[in-house]
Amino acid sequence: MIRVALADDHQLVRAGFRALLDSEPDIEVVVEASGGEELLRAIRATPVDVALLDIRMPDGDGLWTTEQIAADPALAGVRVVIVTTFELDEYVARAIRAGAAGFLVKDTEPIDLIRAVRVVADGEALLSPGVTRRLLERAAEGLRDAAPIGALSVLTEREVEVLRLVGQGLSNEEIGTRLFVSPLTAKTHVSRIMQKLHARDRVQLVVLAYESGLVARGWQ
Repeated sequence: MIRVALADDHQLVRAGFRALLDSEPDIEVVVEASGGEELLRAIRATPVDVALLDIRMPDGDGLWTTEQIAADPALAGVRVVIVTTFELDEYVARAIRAGAAGFLVKDTEPIDLIRAVRVVADGEALLSPGVTRRLLERAAEGLRDAAPIGALSVLTEREVEVLRLVGQGLSNEEIGTRLFVSPLTAKTHVSRIMQKLHARDRVQLVVLAYESGLVARGWQ
């Protein structure tokens, strides 16, 4: 069972998300909060796997809350998804550095919200090709001062190929299909790349793919 926390200062939004997620047999909303401080208190008492955070909240916005979660060893297993809009792209670089595992637009389709929870709970980054391209291109300036996480020279040719596909927002299953290997093999490649590059998570691999030029701006 995937245990989910919701943080949004609009009760109607939380109610809608809860109703949708609780209808799934493998997902359960166990925490609701209207602000960052309230959420942190709750998830320290009630373990969760995924936290869906709005950016604009009282008593600790989504970005501040993400930073607090990332800095707390006791919350190391919590995967954060930031709920954003393309008008708030200037915050993306900070959220990436803070450790967000993914991004959702506020008017996302119900099926995409459910998929988001499952994807990040499984350890992948929620960065679809379209969202990856728009968010990271606009945030590129803010990402340049991020700490370097390795050199591509330590990767094999196949690992570089896999990194390029990760940078385009493909899941392990999609990478496997593209390279004619199993999703498990694709996941193994991604894990090895993360180890070699000392990457904290899959999102950092996406950033590196952009910064290194593996994924060119404006790719389709």
